[in-house]
Amino acid sequence: MTNDTRIDINCASAAELDAVPCLKGHGFEIVRYREERGAFTALRQLDEVPGLSGKVEANAPLKV
Repeated sequence: MTNDTRIDINCASAAELDAVPCLKGHGFEIVRYREERGAFTALRQLDEVPGLSGKVEANAPLKV
């Protein structure tokens, strides 16, 4: 059993994504990007979301 508290960027709502400090204010854009282009396959793809390039911390509690 795992105690993984990371947020899955392919399932999370905009509000859940906004709760992550480095993503605050970008939840809507992340969800829209996901809906338009399909599921993320790697966290580095968050750099392709408008306004997020270089802002996602390597240790952010996120997963795909």
